[in-house]
Amino acid sequence: MKVKSNFFKSLRFRIMILLVILGIVPSVIVAGSVVRGYSDRAMELRTSNVKSQCNVLNDVFIQEDYLNHPDSEAANSQLELLANVYNGRIMLIDQDFRVIKDTYGIDEGKTILSADVIRCFQGEESSRYNQRSQFLKIAIPIGNEENSGVMLITASTTEIETTISLLEQRAFIFLGIIIALVIVLSYVLSGFLVKPFSKVTKSIEDLTDGFQSGTISVLDYTETELITDAFNKVLSRMKVLDESRQEFVSNVSHELKTPLTSMKVLADSLVGQQGVPEELYQEFMQDITAEIDRENKIITDLLSLVKMDKKAADLNISKQNINNLLEDILKRLRPIADKRNIDLILDSFRPVEADVDEVKFTLAVSNLVENGIKYNVDDGWVRVSLDADHKYFYVTVADSGMGIPEDAVERIFERFYRVDKSHSKEIGGTGLGLAITKSAIAMHHGAIKVYSKEGEGTTFSIRIPLSYILQEVPK
Repeated sequence: MKVKSNFFKSLRFRIMILLVILGIVPSVIVAGSVVRGYSDRAMELRTSNVKSQCNVLNDVFIQEDYLNHPDSEAANSQLELLANVYNGRIMLIDQDFRVIKDTYGIDEGKTILSADVIRCFQGEESSRYNQRSQFLKIAIPIGNEENSGVMLITASTTEIETTISLLEQRAFIFLGIIIALVIVLSYVLSGFLVKPFSKVTKSIEDLTDGFQSGTISVLDYTETELITDAFNKVLSRMKVLDESRQEFVSNVSHELKTPLTSMKVLADSLVGQQGVPEELYQEFMQDITAEIDRENKIITDLLSLVKMDKKAADLNISKQNINNLLEDILKRLRPIADKRNIDLILDSFRPVEADVDEVKFTLAVSNLVENGIKYNVDDGWVRVSLDADHKYFYVTVADSGMGIPEDAVERIFERFYRVDKSHSKEIGGTGLGLAITKSAIAMHHGAIKVYSKEGEGTTFSIRIPLSYILQEVPK
């Protein structure tokens, strides 16, 4: 089933947003820097030009002794010219803070006290720009040491602001074009960048829909290569599981059918004969009973295996004395071992208490010990050892039996797998015991390993945590 795509959740959309940001943000910064740089430079030039012309005018003031004789026509004409050039206003202030000249003719004769004037009398020039009123205000000391004063110049910056406004409009148009180009290019480029991932999706869909077989391979990026490799591993694992499932079903069918076939043959033999001797009748009925018991054991083991496959929440965990559990297991199996004169030995290196499910743990170890008895030699031995550290406890079941061929060691935990099929009916069992054991130990978050050499015996090693921690299964 195809999932409905949501563009705004897609990788392509995220790449597109990233490219848009990388394209637009620098453009905005550059445009803003250009406009701001022009504004700062224009104000610096305007201030420098005004100061230069004021310094020239100051020489005229000194020559004309203008602070004492403000009626000089030459000085006044240059003042008016300078005020007209900058479309502003010029005021001259003497040492008594009195305005002796105002090109606007408003404040002449008035006293003016301001921070800029006071700093100028202390020898400091000042300049301030009021963007709201679009005027540049400059205070410059004039005169000489004997007769000093202050010139206040207010110069219009309207033409500068007009140029800045024009620059901002062009920058806005430029940014609009850049944004449009970036969006189009990012859409195209993001589509190109995510195309390999679309190829992966298409290949997986074709594979799952049956349009292609085998594996998939998209080597455009390292990421797509890793994804396809991981998918191929999952696919391979699924194939193995499917084959295992088919083999399991086939084995179950065979194992369940065999006793039924034997019972039918025996029953047909009895039905087809008249006057069957009682001894033969009893023998046939005993064989039928044995086949029924065998069928029942197979079904019981299958049910146990199904229960093992359920989630770990089905475990009945409690604190148990592992030493006592192992003693009880050997005590229960000792009569079976005594029939073949096989010694059952328990080595407990220390007292061990752990969180286990008593029934499932006992079933797991019992299967190992029972196998050690079944596949042993007469007058042999089965040794069970128990040890522990600060985190785990360890159970080892070793025997002096016939051992396991090297090529069969990795398969002994498979369901219905038997090492020696020719003696399987003779020895008994269903081929499910080790599978049940492994599942039970896995439910306890433990592990089991086997070491064996044909003709020299087998050793199973179990490791289980002392404290059981329930692991939540993701939904």
